[in-house]
Amino acid sequence: MKNNIVKKLISLSLVTVMSLGLLVGCGPKSESGSSEGGAAEKSGEFDWRAYEGTTIEIQMVQHTASEAMVNKLEEFEELTGIQVEYSITPESSYFDKVSTSLASGSGSPDLFMSGAYQLWDYSASGYVEDLTPYLENASMVSEDYDADDFVASAVDALKWSGVPGEAVGSGQQLGLPLAFEVYTMAYNKKALEDNGLEVPKTYDELLTVCDALQKWNGENSYAVAVRGARDWGTIHPAYMSMFSAFGGKDFEVKDDKLVSEVNSKEAIEMTEFYVDMIKRGGSSSWSKYTWYDCGVDLGTGNAAIVLDADNNPVHQNWDGASEEAGNIAYAPLPVAKEGDPQISNYWTWSIAMNSASQNKGAAWYYIMYFTSKEFAQYATIEGNSLDPARTSVWESDEFKKMMESQPGYIEAYEATIENTTILFTPQPYFFETTTEWAATLQDIVAGKYSSAEEGLNQLKTKMDKAVEDIDLSQY
Repeated sequence: MKNNIVKKLISLSLVTVMSLGLLVGCGPKSESGSSEGGAAEKSGEFDWRAYEGTTIEIQMVQHTASEAMVNKLEEFEELTGIQVEYSITPESSYFDKVSTSLASGSGSPDLFMSGAYQLWDYSASGYVEDLTPYLENASMVSEDYDADDFVASAVDALKWSGVPGEAVGSGQQLGLPLAFEVYTMAYNKKALEDNGLEVPKTYDELLTVCDALQKWNGENSYAVAVRGARDWGTIHPAYMSMFSAFGGKDFEVKDDKLVSEVNSKEAIEMTEFYVDMIKRGGSSSWSKYTWYDCGVDLGTGNAAIVLDADNNPVHQNWDGASEEAGNIAYAPLPVAKEGDPQISNYWTWSIAMNSASQNKGAAWYYIMYFTSKEFAQYATIEGNSLDPARTSVWESDEFKKMMESQPGYIEAYEATIENTTILFTPQPYFFETTTEWAATLQDIVAGKYSSAEEGLNQLKTKMDKAVEDIDLSQY
């Protein structure tokens, strides 16, 4: 059964390859160092020069964390004697490129940036090196690395046993975090104040704000921006966070099978609310909206509220960054009633190692250097790479001063992080099922079903079909 999944994943990866990947900033080409397959068993004292003369390759997505890494590559190379070749690709074609590279089995690249969901696919195919032996080997970890300083949930989000249906937080360490997102609310202070409205804390209050703020700033302005494009990215931020807050689940394990629960009573109730919110307060172009559109509409004064990644609106709120810079503030997501726990889904950008790499020791040194406390401080303060994966950055005076211009940001994070985790059930068909989920949500909003319940009943059938070949008794 596992082999069937692996073959299907490899086939999907190769068939869906896009030819639009952009390669920028490639370092000089050179021959890679010798094989270091036993690097995790290395003994003796830690030495930054242990892999001097090795050349490694990393594939990066276009992101502030990538820009920060590129800026520090020369320092890393001087410290270690390791040469780094890199490519940076826009997210729209990035994962297709990574999938193809890993499926080749060539060992190139040695390292790649990834989200947790992608690592489920890659690890099921045997492409990802477990980092646990490196973390546990004193001769492979610098004395000042301080793994305990990581935001614990960010590290746990990248651990998985490989068994479909088992939650993240245990098993192999598939990557280490560079930055992450939790899901909160950003709002235009002036929009609320000018209309005599309080910051919505509950779902009912949010719907009241939706009614009050349609066309609040002109004909094209509206109340609430959320993602709506027909892909998995629509489901994982605000929708999944609220879905779980309602008590909804994507799958349950029953008789060694994954069974979709997207048509449960709680799921139907939540989706009815969400569709009502979109119809009463959303953009007329909602079905095309991505991360980018939500942030831009807040910055231009089209949207009064955004329910999305906490770091998204920040880029609109630095001094001079947008028309509404200085008017944006932050709060936790609304809940059913005041006092309910703040629940959020998680996204992480991490560095992972190719299990076929011939330069694993040098690759590990790269991971260690660029997930260190010192680099996290630099990437956050100098490069605006948020959210930092290191507790020491959150607690630093420099970060607190930097975020004074983002009122409520740290407070919303602190109110949310305790109940933040990956809320999806790990399974190898994540992208297939969540993309179908987004399509169904679009169709419910468009009125193609008589009710949310009818749409979710059909979605359940499709999701059950997608995972039917998973037999948990074989794990």
